[in-house]
Amino acid sequence: MTKLKLIGQNAKKATLEVANLTIEKRNTVLVAMAQALKDNWQTINTANQADLAAATELSGSMRNRLTLDQATIEGIAESLAAVSDLKDPLAGPYENWQHPTGFKIVKKTVPLGVVAMVYEARPNVTVDAAALTLKSGNAVILRGGKEAIHSNQALAEVLRQVLVEQGLNPDIIQLIQDTSHDSVNELLHMRDYIDVLIPRGSAKFIDFVVANATVPVIETGAGNTHIFVDESAVQNQAIDVIVNAKTQKPAVCNAAEKLLVHEKIAAEFLPKIVQALTNAGVELRGDTATRAISPSVKEASAADWDTEYNDLIMAIKVVKDTDEAISWINEHTTHHSETILSEDADHVAQFMNMVDAAVVYQNVSSRFTDGFEFGFGAEIGISTQKLHARGPMGLPALTTIKYEVFGDGQTRH
Repeated sequence: MTKLKLIGQNAKKATLEVANLTIEKRNTVLVAMAQALKDNWQTINTANQADLAAATELSGSMRNRLTLDQATIEGIAESLAAVSDLKDPLAGPYENWQHPTGFKIVKKTVPLGVVAMVYEARPNVTVDAAALTLKSGNAVILRGGKEAIHSNQALAEVLRQVLVEQGLNPDIIQLIQDTSHDSVNELLHMRDYIDVLIPRGSAKFIDFVVANATVPVIETGAGNTHIFVDESAVQNQAIDVIVNAKTQKPAVCNAAEKLLVHEKIAAEFLPKIVQALTNAGVELRGDTATRAISPSVKEASAADWDTEYNDLIMAIKVVKDTDEAISWINEHTTHHSETILSEDADHVAQFMNMVDAAVVYQNVSSRFTDGFEFGFGAEIGISTQKLHARGPMGLPALTTIKYEVFGDGQTRH
């Protein structure tokens, strides 16, 4: 048996224990984990420094996501503790009804089982995934990227030690130490042990997982996110929304990557938004129409329109009308978050109804596509697919249903 299959086997065994923990015990463990992270911040930070020293090729925004200083660790710990305050996703009351022959059917909420997380240079996912799977009664297998291996090892060790101290099986949370491509490839085919796999990372990475996995996958995260500025947009408001969506945290999937501008306002609006974005340090790339109005914008390549930058880069295109904007977005979207800035109710309704994305906004920054901001308390990821879960995935997305039937000897005729 390979090391990964042993991890899978251990996780499968651990599901029986974690699924039957009381909500009081699950919450106690979460609070203890939060405190342990705070108490061990220096150990975690030291491990993180090793990762940062090796991460010479990461962009500045991605290095920020990798960094675990004391304030960041305490923030992660607070977020973990906050999970303990969320409603138990396994609690009733459950829907139930009676069959004509007299037996009772109960539609019960139960954990998924073994959840595998595959992610890149985002050590906060280690803690987020562990907290949310524990709260929902699942075991978790974590496979982070090589860029964060030391950080992930330190974080996982702290969390597993708390499980031991609480008298629980530490294999409720397991971290794969092997960061080679072989470990991912094997994980994608462990159907005997894994109930669902959730990848988080670049569009290329997620596409690879979806294309190659034989275990069930919830597709998440890739965000080639557009903003369409309609001719009726309030322009000062539009500038604020665009700058926020692009620059507030550029290395995340809900940051805006593309800007579409209605041709009727392009001559007036483009110089203003180009100036605002340039002042904010954004590199701009545009189509021919954009560059004719704002020559400082670099020429966009064909690849730009499908690229998720995760950086201070944005591509701009002038479109004829709402129809063209919708058509363009649906051709290039990753089905994450798409925005229209408009005061025209008909255009807004058309955009809302016809754009194929998990979240569609009017006059709101796409940075709000987030489980916490949506009132879910936390999220395991943002699903861009349509089955089981879509959009920000809170605790209920980590559960499934089980029908329990109670009778007294009924037979079918």
